[in-house]
Amino acid sequence: MTPHLLIIPGLGDSDEKHWQSYWLQKFNNSTKVIQDNWDEPQLSEWLARLNETIKKINEPTILVAHSLAVSLIMHWAAQNSSPNIIGAMLVAPADVDSPAHTPDFLRHFSPIPTQTVSFPTLVIGTENDTYMSLERTKELAAHWGSDFINIGQLGHINSDSNLEYWEEGQNYLQQLIKKIT
Repeated sequence: MTPHLLIIPGLGDSDEKHWQSYWLQKFNNSTKVIQDNWDEPQLSEWLARLNETIKKINEPTILVAHSLAVSLIMHWAAQNSSPNIIGAMLVAPADVDSPAHTPDFLRHFSPIPTQTVSFPTLVIGTENDTYMSLERTKELAAHWGSDFINIGQLGHINSDSNLEYWEEGQNYLQQLIKKIT
């Protein structure tokens, strides 16, 4: 089985140097959630767009979220479900609960829901992410019932990390798919 990939960028969208943009180019079984306002996100608007997008899905799909979009998925999963969502790869969550890690204008994404989700998830974090400590990432992964992987010193796993197609991430995605199927 080759599931559909729904790419869900965080704050500011994923620019052309972000691994999510490379994955959209590489995987013809992928689409992206498009938000109206990438720079001043409103949780209610982002949730509505995500839910609208998911309702149109009619095939097995894995959510591939980065940063703020991880919180978005957890808010969605706390209120919604879809039989077509079979898993999620949650990369470099942003700690919207912590004033030390997240700007005030994103605090309405707080609190991050901590319930176990109904589909398999994989959380990927780093030891030097400026938006969430490794310990907090592990803690949230445990709450969500997620598998967790520490990939070392790759910062926020964004464009600054220069990952391009991020082959290591593709391997983790394949591990998640094997676990699901």
